[in-house]
Amino acid sequence: MHKRPDLIVCEQCDAVYQRPRLGRREVAHCLRCDAELDRDTGKRLEQLLPLTIGALILFVLANAFPIVTIELQGLSADTTLIGAVIALTRDGMSEVALLVLATTLLFPLIQLAVLFYLLLPSSRQARPPGFVLLLRMMQAARPWGMIEVFMLGILVALIKLSNMAEVIPGPALWSFGGLTVLLTVVVSFNPRYIWHICEQRRADAGETGA
Repeated sequence: MHKRPDLIVCEQCDAVYQRPRLGRREVAHCLRCDAELDRDTGKRLEQLLPLTIGALILFVLANAFPIVTIELQGLSADTTLIGAVIALTRDGMSEVALLVLATTLLFPLIQLAVLFYLLLPSSRQARPPGFVLLLRMMQAARPWGMIEVFMLGILVALIKLSNMAEVIPGPALWSFGGLTVLLTVVVSFNPRYIWHICEQRRADAGETGA
């Protein structure tokens, strides 16, 4: 099948257009349904790599250290996210434990790891192995990453517990806060632009070789 990188198809209504040449921060919209066709990413792709690395570091810290420490009548207890998942499993709530594990650990890690791999300079010059599969995997995992919901649940629980015991925020809680912010920025980047940039660079390389 012959590829036409000079054409773009609307994802909403399948209208076909000549791919526009966009200026700085310009956005192209479909004339039929007004959906976004393409946008100028500028230097955002280069800025996205350090943000992804920062998110991965915070992800490790958030899962390696205690979230909170609770002190009551001279006794103290703390736990990590993995510890909370294990505790839920022991209490007979395996389904809830699996949901927490998937939405706060597995799916966010898939998004960050795949994005880091695809944003590496060597990967952007030529298609890395599994390029299409990885893009689809990252797109499928996006709706299931719910760290912000987890953070909201923690804050509500801390407010309620503060009336009964002394609650000391742990390093993981601050890491989860920073991770929530970075993930919001990172995940807002549409993966299809990585595809477009990769295709454009391949086409430019072909023209240069010719």
